[in-house]
Amino acid sequence: MLGTIVNAAAVIVGGLIGIFFKNVIPEKLSEALLKASGLAVIAVGVKLSLVGENLTLLIMSVIIGSGMGEFINIEGKLDKLGEYVESKMKNKGSNVTLGFVTCTLIYCVGSMSIVGAIQSGLTGNHEILFSKALLDGIMSITMAVSMGMGVVLSGLSVLVYQGTITLLAQFMQSLLSDVVVTEMTAIGGVLIMAIGLNFLEIKRIKVGNMLPAIFLPILYYLIF
Repeated sequence: MLGTIVNAAAVIVGGLIGIFFKNVIPEKLSEALLKASGLAVIAVGVKLSLVGENLTLLIMSVIIGSGMGEFINIEGKLDKLGEYVESKMKNKGSNVTLGFVTCTLIYCVGSMSIVGAIQSGLTGNHEILFSKALLDGIMSITMAVSMGMGVVLSGLSVLVYQGTITLLAQFMQSLLSDVVVTEMTAIGGVLIMAIGLNFLEIKRIKVGNMLPAIFLPILYYLIF
């Protein structure tokens, strides 16, 4: 769990630093940083989406997974959780919901999160998660300037999500072959691109409802 703990701590510390300097950084600069982050996130998503080799699986997973998530209303539940936390905060203008939901998706979706947690659980090698912690910490500073305490709280999501994968990795070893992880990574890249588009405010995409798509390759390779 060391890699996951360090990663979660980096998100929390980076978020707190961003909140501390929030009033020092001009609003225009904050907005510019957010847009720039959106473009960077899209670039990361494009790169990850290209690692997969089964395009049909990617398309079907995104479509079916999105349908499943819409039926369950995952994003709605995440919104309610964020709104509940926001209602408990003294500063209601901090937009906790946006920060919590957005950063939870950014930090938990992607190859480094999945592969790093698996590597940590199976081999005790935390190198990937340490690298991810550095990247997430830097991004948290930028995000917290615009989205406040929700960014800090997303560190708990990282702890729970990656920690769960780490603890279960040894029991799922036979399912998580290199091929499966590669396809999961590619699908995660598509979701990350959607997150970047949300940053640019082009059109809001309910990325939370697309999360089941990431895990469908496991079912596919179990069957076929």
